[in-house]
Parts: sequence; C-alpha cells; structure tokens
Amino acid sequence: MKKILLSFLTIGLFLTSFGQNDYKKRPALAIHFILNDFNTAASIRSTSLSNVLQTKQWKRTGNMAAGLGFSYLQGLSNHIDFETGISASFLNYPVPGKVLSGNNDPLLEAVASANVKLLSDKYWISPYISGGLGASKYKGYYSAIAPVGLGLQVNLFDEAFLLINTQYRIPITENAAYHFYHSVGIAGNIGKKKEVVVPVVLPPVVEAPKDRDGDGVIDAEDKCPDVKGLASLQGCPDRDGDGIADAEDKCPDVAGLAKYQGCPIPDTDGDGINDEQDKCPTVKGVARYQGCPVPDKDNDGVNDEEDKCPNEAGPATNYGCPVIAQTVIDKINYAAKNIFFATGSAKLLPKSFKSLNEVVKILNDDKTLKLDIDGHTDSQGKPDKNQTLSENRAAAVKAYLVSKGVDESKLFAAGHGQDVPVADNKTAAGRAKNRRVEMKARNY
Repeated sequence: MKKILLSFLTIGLFLTSFGQNDYKKRPALAIHFILNDFNTAASIRSTSLSNVLQTKQWKRTGNMAAGLGFSYLQGLSNHIDFETGISASFLNYPVPGKVLSGNNDPLLEAVASANVKLLSDKYWISPYISGGLGASKYKGYYSAIAPVGLGLQVNLFDEAFLLINTQYRIPITENAAYHFYHSVGIAGNIGKKKEVVVPVVLPPVVEAPKDRDGDGVIDAEDKCPDVKGLASLQGCPDRDGDGIADAEDKCPDVAGLAKYQGCPIPDTDGDGINDEQDKCPTVKGVARYQGCPVPDKDNDGVNDEEDKCPNEAGPATNYGCPVIAQTVIDKINYAAKNIFFATGSAKLLPKSFKSLNEVVKILNDDKTLKLDIDGHTDSQGKPDKNQTLSENRAAAVKAYLVSKGVDESKLFAAGHGQDVPVADNKTAAGRAKNRRVEMKARNY
C-alpha cells in the first residue's frame, strides 16, 4: 500500500515540476452514477486476477450495487486535480467476520484524492490515475479506506468534463471490505475563467488622411469626395444597393442588373415572369408553362388543363368535348324507358332486349361515348333492400351490354335505391315512374 501511494506522489511531483498553470482546472462540482462491486474483488482475493479474467468470474453490472455520488474538484497544477466527494448506495455489505444481514442498507463513503493526469485540460481527452484516503460508514461500522484507480477525462468546451473512473478501494482498518468502485460523472465549472490580459501598445500618432464626406474612403481614392458612398464603388453612393453607382444607374431607386444598366429584368407582358425566363415574353402566361398561356390544342376556347377532350373541339358546357347529337340522346332515353325486370328482382325481361340492342349499336358506332347506368326504386320495402335491388338492376343492364360486345371500361353502373324519386311514392302511378333505370351518354 505504501509503495502505491509513493508512486502516485512521485508522478505528481514530476508533472508539477514541469508544468505551467495555464490550464489548471477551475473549481467544479460533479455528480456521478456509481456501481459498487464486492463480488469480483472477493474472487480476485480468493484466487488471482489472471484466474478471474480467464474464467470470466467478474460480475455483470446487473449484480452490482448502484448509487449516486457528488464531488468537488479543483486543479492544483496543470496535471494534478484535487477531488473530494461523497457517495451513497444501498447494498448488503460484507463486513469482514460478520454474517450477512440479508438486508440492503445504505453505505456512505467519503474520499479525498489526487487525480494525476497524463495531459492537461488543454486537451479533449486525458487519462489519469487517482489515489487518496477516505472513510466509510455502514450501519454502525466505521472504517478507513484507500482508493486507487484509473480514469478518463473528456473536456467539454472547457466548461464541463465527463469523468469515467474505476477504483480499487482497499480497507485500512477493520470492518471494511475490498471492492471495486465504478463511476461515470459530469462536472461543471463554478469558478470564473481567468482572463488573459493583453498589453495595449499604442501606435505612434499619425495624421489621418482627409475624408471630406466621412464615408471611410479617403479623398485621394474617392471618386465622389463630397457625397457619402461605398468603398466597393470607390466612394460613390448606391441608393438601391444593386452594386451599380447611382451616376451610372438608369434605375437608381430600384435594384437591377448591370446588363440592364441598373434596372430590373423586364417583364414585357406583365405576367410576373421576367423576360429572361419567359418563353412567350409578349403574351401573358403562367409559370408552369414557362410564361406561356395554358395551351388549347383543339382551339375550342377551353384550355387543355380543363378540357376533357383536348384533341377535339367542344363547348365549355360539355367540358371541351363535342356535343352529343340530340338523336343519340333521344334513342338512349327511349331505350331506358323500355327496360323491364321481373317483379322484385334484377332479372331482365326479354322485352328489354330490343331497346338495349339499339344502345349497343350506338356505343359501338361511336367509341368515344361512355354510358352512366343508374338504378332507382320506389319507397316500398326496406331502404337497404331497395338500395341493393337498384344496384343489381343497374349491374344487370351493364352485364347485358358487355355481353353484346360493349367495352366494359366505358360503362359505369350505380344504384341509388329510393333516394332520388321523380314522382309521388304515395300513388301507384308515381311508384311505377320511380322504378326505373336511367342511362346517360357522355364523351368525357
């Protein structure tokens, strides 16, 4: 034990004698998370360190006693820090010669030590060795201990330090047990940083060059010596800050470019897109078409973004698509009124086929046409069953048309149940009108 303490003292004196106080640690307070390990220390003492390492008898952190510690640090020199602190943890302390109580009670340890660093606090990382004296209290037992260990200090911008330390705590008096003390802590400075005083050397008094307008550009180099200006423009002003002197700027109050003699990039058509980026500089347009208007390929007055038939002319009322001939509309409406089903079902009656075949011919003759098929019922029966019946009847019409060669992608069937009546459901005649399938042709 004496040899260990003597070694610490020798190293400390050696580093102190060759150090300067430029990087001596300021006073700091630290908090530590600690782990006390008595079992590994006992294994080492009963066998040897090499045997413990070979057989992996050291204990895992889950079997160690956790606790908290607080300490105060202050630099004695560039390489030696004084540290004193106290720690507490709850454990079943193996008092030598005593039977374990089986209960976890508080262990208090207070230690004062010297941390001898390999490098000063000038560096980000510095390994160190520590040694000192301390005392412990467990229940009614008081003991003296000597901690020796290794540590690593990480400098956090000269204002805080991360401290990682492992100590072997050696009992000096009875009632204390050998154990390892592991800690991870953070220390923050509490003292003011020493300021380096730099001596001020006064230069000889030299008469300053003249600067009549006070703009920082001497008259000998100022092209506008009577008007405040900018050094970058040889002392001449630039009101709009575009880097072009007012005397050469055709738009001195609006920032611009040199290629336009100080004026902004023009926007001839006033569409908010300057001419340099506008592919149609004389016609108002939009940014997504690089300043050109939204195109209208079929010239029907409906632009392509809103035109559902951009390659065929048609009115805006029909989304830019050609108007469907009235004769076609009349034939489809007539066919819709001649669709019949078996009562209460979606089975098409044969007398519906002639009218539906006419619709097949119309759709096959004009491949641009699409057809909406909407089924409706009266209010008799339950609404959910009426909804299902209307959907099935619309689907039956669609299936018939598909079976006759109509492209299924052009047919859209939907059921509306009893929700869209066209007559009074209180009368038989009204209910008959409400039981219907409507068909509407469109080309968009």
